[in-house]
Amino acid sequence: MKVACVGGGPASLYFSIMMKLVDPSHDITVHERNPAGSTYGWGVTYWDRVLDSLHETDAESARAIRENSVRWDSWIVRVHDRATVTVQEGDVGYGIGRRELLGILADRARSLGVRLEYEHEITSEEEVAGADLVVAGDGVNSVLRERHTDHFGTEVTVGRNSYIWLGTTKIFDSFTFAFAQTPHGWIWFYGYGYGKEHSTCVIECSPTTWKGLGLHEADEAGSLALLEKIFAETLDGHPLIGRANADGSAHWLNFRTLTNRTWYRGNLVLLGDAAHTTHYSIGAGTALAMGDAAFLVTALHGDTHLEPALARYEKERQYAIRSTQREARCSAQWYENLSRYINLPPQQLFALLGQRHSRLLPHMPPRLYYRIRQMSDWAGSRFGRSTTTADH
Repeated sequence: MKVACVGGGPASLYFSIMMKLVDPSHDITVHERNPAGSTYGWGVTYWDRVLDSLHETDAESARAIRENSVRWDSWIVRVHDRATVTVQEGDVGYGIGRRELLGILADRARSLGVRLEYEHEITSEEEVAGADLVVAGDGVNSVLRERHTDHFGTEVTVGRNSYIWLGTTKIFDSFTFAFAQTPHGWIWFYGYGYGKEHSTCVIECSPTTWKGLGLHEADEAGSLALLEKIFAETLDGHPLIGRANADGSAHWLNFRTLTNRTWYRGNLVLLGDAAHTTHYSIGAGTALAMGDAAFLVTALHGDTHLEPALARYEKERQYAIRSTQREARCSAQWYENLSRYINLPPQQLFALLGQRHSRLLPHMPPRLYYRIRQMSDWAGSRFGRSTTTADH
């Protein structure tokens, strides 16, 4: 099969690796519009179960990813001057620089015979007309998908809160949540290490707080200076590092949750963020993109005809990610309704932060939900069974 992958992100690269491992005779080219080594963002997260899956598929790239990752098994929540620390046994997280991850996958793909063409933008299927399969892994703003939005049934929901994705030289040994109260409302961040010299900070707040602090009209330097002051204690005086827009303004965004009714059209198929997005607060975007790749490869090699294979991929993968998408929506809404939880005692706040994916939590008084969870956990440990009624 001759394959053209549009977009050089984790989804396309991992798909090309898996296709070559299954059948080295595949002719695969990955087209990326940006130069090699050029990428946005800082670190990305994944979990130990994802690493296990990578090992089963391709142990070589999995080892390289693990060796270049930062591992954590503890979480810190800071509210005002208080800190709550807990260790979650059996739920290990990892952070890796996006540039490092792409470099590892690109090197592995090349070693298997995949052609990587950088600074080569593809804007239509006609430009790769000789391909048997065109994989659109070109992100949430996919040019190939946008040409056929009516066919794909593309829908976008824009989140209420504003957020900015930053780096810092502060090294977080634990996954850290910091909530700070200002005269204009609460602002918070999630911080995690991804290398020996840097961590990621995703800072978020309501639109009222964002405008009240003047962040809507501040340039990048002004935004970073204010945020460094607000989170000075948690950052231990370390600076925040941003990437300005073309006009010098700070790169504030509102998260876009994207869905598509169907994921293929003829020989064009959507992969990763081109097909769906999930709110960053559950840290699943990269893992889902690579999972898409695995499902697509399995479908293609399970059927000799292209259309039935793509239909199988669409049906099975849409079903597989449904629960994660629901959890992401609930998590985003938890932060959008932070006032329900922020004044709880620290231990209760932390517990409900960990339960932010629950569908039931928004419909129950937070303290009652917490008590039910406590009784459920006690009964489970007492009688040796799981009784997680509050999750369903």
